[in-house]
Amino acid sequence: MPSSSVDPHLPAVHLRPPRNWINDPNGLVFHEGHFHVFFQYNPNGPQHDNVHWGHVRSPDLITWEHLPVALAPTPGGDDADGCFSGNAISVTGRMLAFYSAHRTDRWWQPVTTAESHDDGHTWTKRPELLIPQPPAGTTMYRDPYAWQQDGRWRMLVGSALADGGGAALLYESDDLENWAYCGPFATSSPAAGADPAGWECPQYATFGDRGVLIVSDWDPQAGPSHVTVHTGREEQGRFTADASQRLDFGPDFYAPALLKAPGADRWLLWGWAWEARDDTWTHKAGWAGVLTLPREVTLTDDGTLAQRPARELLALRGERVLHRTGRVNQAEAVELGQVSRTFDLTAALIPDPSGTSGLRLVTSTDGTEHLDITLDPTAGHLTVDRGHASLDPRARAGTYTLPCPAAKAPGTPIELRIIVDHSIVEIYLASGQALTLRFYPLGDAPWRLQAHTTGTGGTDLAVEAWDLNSGGIHQQPFWASQGQDA
Repeated sequence: MPSSSVDPHLPAVHLRPPRNWINDPNGLVFHEGHFHVFFQYNPNGPQHDNVHWGHVRSPDLITWEHLPVALAPTPGGDDADGCFSGNAISVTGRMLAFYSAHRTDRWWQPVTTAESHDDGHTWTKRPELLIPQPPAGTTMYRDPYAWQQDGRWRMLVGSALADGGGAALLYESDDLENWAYCGPFATSSPAAGADPAGWECPQYATFGDRGVLIVSDWDPQAGPSHVTVHTGREEQGRFTADASQRLDFGPDFYAPALLKAPGADRWLLWGWAWEARDDTWTHKAGWAGVLTLPREVTLTDDGTLAQRPARELLALRGERVLHRTGRVNQAEAVELGQVSRTFDLTAALIPDPSGTSGLRLVTSTDGTEHLDITLDPTAGHLTVDRGHASLDPRARAGTYTLPCPAAKAPGTPIELRIIVDHSIVEIYLASGQALTLRFYPLGDAPWRLQAHTTGTGGTDLAVEAWDLNSGGIHQQPFWASQGQDA
């Protein structure tokens, strides 16, 4: 296996092991003074196979310690072909992980558990499956999410229904051992004539009397599609949505998971950003997949779920490498200055209503390789174009838009936060929308930023950027150890 340490696209401040495959974040829980993050992990290569649960923890979201692999498939057991997605809870001094037991000889993934009494260093699986069979009328069944509400334990399981809709199925328990099926908690409307679509990785959070249901939409032909947030209220075990929105508007974001932070009513979220280059390139690099940075999510007065980078991430900022204010006009782009391959940028732009305005990250000496981030006041959106972001044709191209209705109002400053880490870009609007995207520059010249406009009136801007320190991400040499009793 080639070493991933030489790959210039390997992120520095985003969580992932030093090599091999990862996908969904799992088991996000605060336990005994630490944030614990688990994730789907193949210790043997950069492809989705032989799925384990990798494990990291942090006291502050900055300094991360890699712990031994938490869960591994048991040969010949109920999870012989993979310990698939789920979540974890902290209860009476232990961590209890709920996960999907995968075997290739059955279409559903039963729910089972494992527990740790030593802060996640070792795990013991339960001897029998917790929920061995799906309810009738389902065609997909996986990804448990358990939480406590009003003194009672509850669980959602992702599903597809025979009528063609997706569903989050509800279970309840008094003792974490005996679970009663309560029926669908929420369902989607089936498309006429379509094969059953599914909801993966359901997540649920409450904000006062309102609830937020996050589901990852799975297509029976294409597989993972996108993530949808449904906001509404629950009544007698049934959730009714009054609004729905896309959680992330980028092409490379899926299967997010929630963590209830201690203290104030604060929720954190991580997602999975998959690769956007072909498999041969990924295999040569020796690694695939990365988790997003942790995001704080809040529910606004109008029912929109807003996202921003977790406040702790400000501590990753090092030297301020760029600070520019001024005006850019149609005549020529303005050179703002150089940035590293891992930086955090804030910008306020007052776009020219007669054209488009934005920033360009130039990654080659001659300027032919670049990533464009552009505001369109007429359309009321922000566009990210990676069509020229890599000179290697094996990297995916494409143009993606993020709603930005405030850009339509003349004279209104549009505030952005952009975090770039080698091959991943996370873009946040001050209004709470986000877009995640992967890109793979080949240029070895120093990266630099430009501002530009196509309008005749000019665009005012203020831009600051900081190099990001890698924090304390400690790599430990026991990634392939199993860390639990079968």
